[in-house]
Parts: sequence; structure tokens; C-alpha cells
Amino acid sequence: MQKSLAELPKFLFSIVFIVIVIGSYVIVAQTPITGEWKADTRPERSKNTHSDVDVRSDKKGGDSLHISFERSRGEKNRSQHGSSFAYSDLQGLTPEQTQNGRVSFRLVREAGTVECEGTFVNGKGTGTFTFIPDQAYLSAMNARGFDFAKSNSRHEDAVEERQFSAALLNVTTALADDLRSVDLGPLDVDDLFKASIFKVDSKFMAEMKASGFPDLKMEDLVKARIFKIDADYVRQVHQMGFSDKGFEGLVKFRIFKVTPEFLNELRAQGFDNLSAEEIVKFRIFNIDPDFIRKAKAEDPGVTVEQMVQMKIGVRKMKTY
Repeated sequence: MQKSLAELPKFLFSIVFIVIVIGSYVIVAQTPITGEWKADTRPERSKNTHSDVDVRSDKKGGDSLHISFERSRGEKNRSQHGSSFAYSDLQGLTPEQTQNGRVSFRLVREAGTVECEGTFVNGKGTGTFTFIPDQAYLSAMNARGFDFAKSNSRHEDAVEERQFSAALLNVTTALADDLRSVDLGPLDVDDLFKASIFKVDSKFMAEMKASGFPDLKMEDLVKARIFKIDADYVRQVHQMGFSDKGFEGLVKFRIFKVTPEFLNELRAQGFDNLSAEEIVKFRIFNIDPDFIRKAKAEDPGVTVEQMVQMKIGVRKMKTY
């Protein structure tokens, strides 16, 4: 039975209310995310419990404010995002306002806007927030091959949660374009988050490439940032006489704090031709110059392996 013309507008409105179809994209209305925020004017390093990664900030002292955003979806289902934000990014908030009184401020990012209301007392603040996602952002990211709907999350609002994270981490389309401009292999939204958190971009990739590592992928570059491996450290390792060290060798050197100073201490004790593995063993077993002197006093020809055995108790040292 056909609907009358009078009934048609109402009928069409009910369909448009559900979905809006534009071209080949289907856009479903998103629900704003709400929750609570806490802030502290003291500089600190935070842990983003939602993504289980450390969120680092280059902002220090009075130039930034640490804010933690928490959303509860039941007693056992909470997500928390914490980081430090420059006051210049917090519209409507000044350092003076964080001492005492009511506040209303906004964090405006490409992924959306976080609107905050609350109160500060002696540099500590609490209140509520609402995240209003930007619909155009998802379409722009989709066009670049980054689908926010592809997630391992079991929550129905995984897209909104990821877009909220993107706003707090300031994951931009410019970053997506920058990463797509270089050969890093297939990338997904999680790679965008990692790149934003650890400051991985085409400039850093070019720096590592010029240092002799042209084929590093995203995971390698993230690892380099975590262990503070850059062109300067690569030069240090080369100057120590290990120009043939692969990337994982650099990581191992960084983990066990192999430095030119430490290598010079070993050489001063007569160990001039140590392999990279032997140097790492000195660090693993905490074999320092004092231990070496005592071991050599007992046996001038003592080897690295023998000193390792002394350290772990397999071989006894009379004078130690």
C-alpha cells in the first residue's frame, strides 16, 4: 500500500535519522563521550591505562598541566587517559586559574573537542568533561587508509573511544600523510597512536636511514625512541669500534648501558679486543673495574668467561 504525500516527509525523516548516506560512506551518528577529569599542576609522567603505554610530554614545569580523563562504563569497565598538555592548547584556562576557583576550558583537536567544567583548589582540579567527535575526521582518515572501526576492542563504542584517544594524543591527518610518504609498510590506526606518542615521523626515519639503517619499520623506530637510539648514539657506537653492529645490537647496548666511558674503563684494565657480546656480559653480570682488578690479582690471565663464573659462584675467587 502506497504512502500518501502527507505521510512521506515523516517516513523519510525516520530513515534519515538512522543513517546519512554521502557518496559511498555511511555515517552513523556518534554519541559524545562523557566522564570525569583530574588535573595537577605538578609536572609528572603518566601512564595511559586505556592503551597501556607511557605517554611522554616534552612540556616541563609551569608550561603544562597534567590531566587525567576517566570514563566509567560499570564497576569493572573503566578507561583512563593521562598526559600533560600545554596551556596554549587549553582554551579558556591559564596557570593562574589553576590555583583556586571554577573553570571552563576546551581542548580543540582535529579529531574532536573536549569540553571541561570543574574546580581547582591549590593547583589540583576535578570536574566533568564531554568529548564531541568531529565526523569529518573519520572520513579523512578513512580516505588515507586508516579505518578507526578496525579494532580488537569488544566495546560497542570502540570507534568513539579510539577517536577520543586520537584527540588527546593529537593524532592528525598531517601525521598520517607524513607516515604514508615514506616506505614503512602497511600501517593501521594503532601505528598512528605509536607514532604520536613516541614522536616517530619521516624526519626521524630519514635520520636513522642516514645513520646506516635504511630498512627500519614502525616497530623498529618505536623501539629506537623507547631506548633513545638516534644518530648521535649510532655515531658513539661507531666511535667505540663497532660500526658493524646491527640495529638489535644497538638496542642491546642501550639496554645494558654500554657507553664509551664504560668501554674505556675496560680497556684501562687491559681488555682491548672485547667483542660486543663480551662487553654486554660485563654489564649483565656487573663486572666492574674493581672486580676486574681483584680477579687479575689472583690470575693475570683471567678471561671474561672465568670472571662471569666467579660472579655467579661457579668459580671461587680467593681474594674476593
